[in-house]
Amino acid sequence: MKKPIILEVKDLTKVYPGGVVANHEVNISIEEGEIHALIGENGAGKSTLMKMLFGMNAPTSGKIYVKGEEVHFTSSKQAIEKGIGMVHQHFMLVPSLTVAENLVLGHEPKKAGIINRKQAIAITEELSKRYNLEVNATELVANISLAMKQKLEILKALYRGAKILILDEPTAVLTPQETDELFEQLKLLREKGHTIIFISHKLNEVKALSDRLTVLRDGKTMGTHPVSDLTEQEISRLMVGRDVSLDIPKEESKFGKSVLNVKDLTYTNKFGKKKVDHISFSVKEGQILGIAGIDGNGQSELIETIVGSLKQDQGMITLKGEDISHMNILKRQQVGLSHVSEDRMVFGAAPKLSLEDNAISKVYRTNEVSKFGLLDAKKIKAFTDRILLDFKVKHSSSKQSIKELSGGNIQKLIVGREYVYDPELFIINQPTRGIDVGAIEFIRHKIIELRARKKAILLVSADLGEVLSLSDTIIVMNEGKIVGYIEDVKNVTENDLGLYMLGVRVDAPEIIGGAYSE
Repeated sequence: MKKPIILEVKDLTKVYPGGVVANHEVNISIEEGEIHALIGENGAGKSTLMKMLFGMNAPTSGKIYVKGEEVHFTSSKQAIEKGIGMVHQHFMLVPSLTVAENLVLGHEPKKAGIINRKQAIAITEELSKRYNLEVNATELVANISLAMKQKLEILKALYRGAKILILDEPTAVLTPQETDELFEQLKLLREKGHTIIFISHKLNEVKALSDRLTVLRDGKTMGTHPVSDLTEQEISRLMVGRDVSLDIPKEESKFGKSVLNVKDLTYTNKFGKKKVDHISFSVKEGQILGIAGIDGNGQSELIETIVGSLKQDQGMITLKGEDISHMNILKRQQVGLSHVSEDRMVFGAAPKLSLEDNAISKVYRTNEVSKFGLLDAKKIKAFTDRILLDFKVKHSSSKQSIKELSGGNIQKLIVGREYVYDPELFIINQPTRGIDVGAIEFIRHKIIELRARKKAILLVSADLGEVLSLSDTIIVMNEGKIVGYIEDVKNVTENDLGLYMLGVRVDAPEIIGGAYSE
């Protein structure tokens, strides 16, 4: 029996100032009580479409219907009133407030004009029990896990009456075990009559969770299909128009000399929390050392101390035998370090500047782009064009601002900038987070190319499939420490890594000590 349509868009189009067409006559019908996946490359129009459905953007033309009624949202508040809730990829929570306070924020229960905290806690506990989304109502959000934050965001939407939930990359920071648990909870929500729009680049998750999927390509709908009718390969072909393989072949490699040595490194943050706790390891020529861990367990701080943007408490960092522990960022780069940061728009790029300005940010002091000590426009354009061509960056002009590109194309430009620097050590943090399968495939190929050139590579990724596929050796971090050192990567599963990440499994200290060698 066909289910009733709860949400429908007809010929929805969005044209931004300057004539950029983000969506062109998009048509989607979402059935009540289904999990409907929305997939597509970066720049395919998914985010713009969701913003229109949630009242954050107004369409240029076309119509939106909720339960058969045409709606004209001018704010998210209006979308929420019609039963639409959205859980963003980056959590919208206040760390200094409790779980209960975050849940009722803006809709607080009151007694005699004062916020009734006891009732807020009772509401949180009742919702948590009803939807099987376990949270600690009295705990500060700053102290809870990422998985609990995800549950809290869903509960917030449900508390505000959401019958349609839009989930944007909800598993990006979860372990396999936490992902499995979330999927069970989402299926229970479906059984209770809720409708879920699931946005993800992980095609195995789309297959595991969704009933139907709609493909967007270049701002247009390419069709809606029952998920059971398609393989992952067929889905990726619908997305990018060609076959895509994320299992990048790599040759067996004998490692060369040590390039990076980290010994007894510690770092304590401004709150007195030891984020890097006596870490030691090495990376050799032709080796990809992968670092796995739940976000917030010290991986970012470890990378920042190696790069030089954070000052360690103690320990030594050497690159090609040279002590770089107290060098500034520029000097470390000059010794041979290249770094792709985890947040491409905050640390990896200057959003308002052009592609040219961003491309030359590591070489503008060199003769590569200057003549007689002055920057040379022709050299700058030639240098930038080479990166844009070699890394297949879709763009309209090298003069356009980098923020106008899709996430995948921004990432390819940043990786290209660091790649052509010809580093001895290539540090890449979250290389493919939030980008589409086509860009993922391309960037993974480039990482393997560097390995073939006997470069040392330090890879940090929340995508455990990526860590397992690319890495020669893996270390796993939990609470700022190395809890797992894995040399036999071929015989390790994502679930095995998840157990280390959760702190359930810890290697013997003598094995962990083996992670460092001169």
